[in-house]
Amino acid sequence: MKKIANAAALRQLQQELKKKWDPKKPVVTICAGTGCRGYGCVSVKEALAAEITKQKLAVDVRATGCFGFCEKGPLVIIQPQNIFYQQVKIKDVDDIVNKTVVKGEVIEKLLYRDPGTGKRIQKEADVPFYKKQMRLVFGSNGMIDPTRIEDYLAIGGYSALGKALAMTPEKIIKEVKDAGLRGRGGGGFPTGDKWESCREAHGSPKYVIGNGDEGDPGAYMDRSLMEGNPHSVIEGMIIGAYAIGANQGFIYVRNEYPLAVMHLTMAIENARNAGLLGKNILGSGFNFDISISKGGGAFVCGESSALFASIEGKAGEARAKYIHAVEKGLWDKPTVLNNVETWANVPLIINKGAKWYSGIGTAKSKGTKVFSLVGKINNTGLVEVPMGMPLREIIYDMGGGIPKGRKFKAVQTGGPSGGCIPESLLDLPVDFDKLAEVGSMMGSGGMIVMDDRSCMVDVAKYFLAFLQDESCGKCVPCREGVRRMRDIFEDICAGKGKEGDVDLLESMAQAIKDGSLCALGGSAPNPVLSTIRYFRDEYEAHIKEKRCPAGVCKALITYSIDAKACNACGLCAMVCPTGSAHGEKKKPHVIDKKTCTRCGACIESCKFDAIKVK
Repeated sequence: MKKIANAAALRQLQQELKKKWDPKKPVVTICAGTGCRGYGCVSVKEALAAEITKQKLAVDVRATGCFGFCEKGPLVIIQPQNIFYQQVKIKDVDDIVNKTVVKGEVIEKLLYRDPGTGKRIQKEADVPFYKKQMRLVFGSNGMIDPTRIEDYLAIGGYSALGKALAMTPEKIIKEVKDAGLRGRGGGGFPTGDKWESCREAHGSPKYVIGNGDEGDPGAYMDRSLMEGNPHSVIEGMIIGAYAIGANQGFIYVRNEYPLAVMHLTMAIENARNAGLLGKNILGSGFNFDISISKGGGAFVCGESSALFASIEGKAGEARAKYIHAVEKGLWDKPTVLNNVETWANVPLIINKGAKWYSGIGTAKSKGTKVFSLVGKINNTGLVEVPMGMPLREIIYDMGGGIPKGRKFKAVQTGGPSGGCIPESLLDLPVDFDKLAEVGSMMGSGGMIVMDDRSCMVDVAKYFLAFLQDESCGKCVPCREGVRRMRDIFEDICAGKGKEGDVDLLESMAQAIKDGSLCALGGSAPNPVLSTIRYFRDEYEAHIKEKRCPAGVCKALITYSIDAKACNACGLCAMVCPTGSAHGEKKKPHVIDKKTCTRCGACIESCKFDAIKVK
């Protein structure tokens, strides 16, 4: 692509590309995000393209970013009919081409079936998983090929940049402040305030950074955004750089995201070739470029000062924040660090205005948020919802509730440093302040659902183990405090808990929060404090009764078979690795408690709920 000389040339090019983007033209789009790649979508895409070429059909086959409904991949949408197919296999390709593409017939078996009504649903927008979503940031993922800048331009991409370069930096910052945009990476700090402070800070050069590190277990929102729509992040960063007076930017992305790295690299090169990065962008006299910095997967590098150290080539360790990053950040120069989802919101605000954006969400939490909905949930995937939507709607209306009809127990938001929210708070509106009030946090958007077989003591122990491993070890409260808390949890789960352990955990948690150097240590006790707050009875059962109510902690449970419920099918004996489950044909089986390792294989295999845990 030739370099775009100015904003007028950009608008002209966008119009030309938009004309070619005929909404009535037959197009087959297939999700090619990391999740669907694991299901074999690349082979399906190649087979579709080969069959369409073979039949000489005037139909485009477009590999796009993540559609969000990862549980049902590979996902295929046939346009312009907007037919939504799920769990597509290579064997389905001939039918898709010959029946749907050529004849317009719908293949019933490939449509999503609503588990509640049993009805097949044809259009994506009517699928319950999508019905209540508001996909402002994520919506273009299923439309464009992320490797083609032409696709992004055709849907209006970089028009916000053209508009912003005609505005004063102060006007841009005011627009972002009036919109009420808050950081999507965890802390929720007002984005416009951060930009204003950095613009007013003394020192040069100034830097902007897009944080795509995303280390929370079960979270992959940022990865999917960088894979599926990298130009939205780049455009936001260019606008932000112009607003604060920066000429250099970095996108920090973990090396375990190879597809995101590849698509970002291609997008930066394409933007550079088009004159949207580099010198004299769109003839404005503004110079700005972006480099990619690959992280090694350290969770602590999601913290700003540790991230700066990593980009600088040092060990990813936090430093005391006596001076804010907007004054002394990367290489001790004024720096704006925002999560990649935050940057992707900026073009929306510039294009549609602060008034429009601030009309979405709650009083102090504006816009939408992308969540990674995982765990004990029927519909695993990414959902984008307006701020303020109740947890119940996300978990039951979009997530489809709990598998196998089991009872909901808790949802953990905000990653390993977040809190566990109980069933009694399911109607809680999801925004920055409401989550903080109940002892949790927004974080980057991880949402892990747990059912009644989840032990909350074990859950807290798991996250402490994760945070202990990921601590940089620089400060004593985090390094030693989290380790010691984990030791106490090991004792409790092993049946060695003592009276006073819960009180000790609470006092240690407060000391760690108060004394840690960075946010990792400061928020590390959240899973402990929230589980004690809402599930204290489980702690008491572990310590006083030497019993795990959820049947998870092996030292505190025994397995037995209810003879009345047992159907003598023999499945438990077949899957038992130690031979502890046994019995004669057509007679109720038994479990030898002396040799049973309590691995849970028999419970998973039993269709009659005959195996009991005490």
